[in-house]
Amino acid sequence: MTGSATASGERASSMGGRIIRGVSRLFEHLSSLFLLLMMFHVTADVFMKYFLNAPIEATIETVTYYYMIGIVFLPLAAVELRSEHIVVDLFVKRFPPRLQLACYGFACLCGMLYFGILTRQTFLDALRATAGRETVMANFLFYVWPSRWALPIGMGCMVLALGWNLLRALRSGRPLEPAKAEEE
Repeated sequence: MTGSATASGERASSMGGRIIRGVSRLFEHLSSLFLLLMMFHVTADVFMKYFLNAPIEATIETVTYYYMIGIVFLPLAAVELRSEHIVVDLFVKRFPPRLQLACYGFACLCGMLYFGILTRQTFLDALRATAGRETVMANFLFYVWPSRWALPIGMGCMVLALGWNLLRALRSGRPLEPAKAEEE
């Protein structure tokens, strides 16, 4: 391979990494916004319920079907890109470096397969919910179909993050560590 072809491939890969990191940061910030909104919403509901005897309608539904879904699923990729998901490596740390990399690569591939399947299924579920304008039972019409899209978005980004981390690990020749993950 020529030097210019290698440099071109590295630029494209670097740009792909910047895009993945940028999108994951966007969803991480959106998740933080949902957390703040939930905090203010629940606080206002409690205040209004106990001091004004007029709670905010649909607080439980909004927290359950919108805030919590966004808080849990949207930042998955950002956590993965920093290698901050829970890892149990009691034995793997004692393996030779190449075997550690092989285990890390296998785990990334399994994760990509698992989250890929979940992405596909939740995408189909979101399509069905959108087509049927899915609602939940409440004292009024409460639409939940928009929140169904957080799952395939979050899990799809997770697949991309796992793929990006796998590529970075293969390039470096060792599994990614949490401190190392933030540097790139």
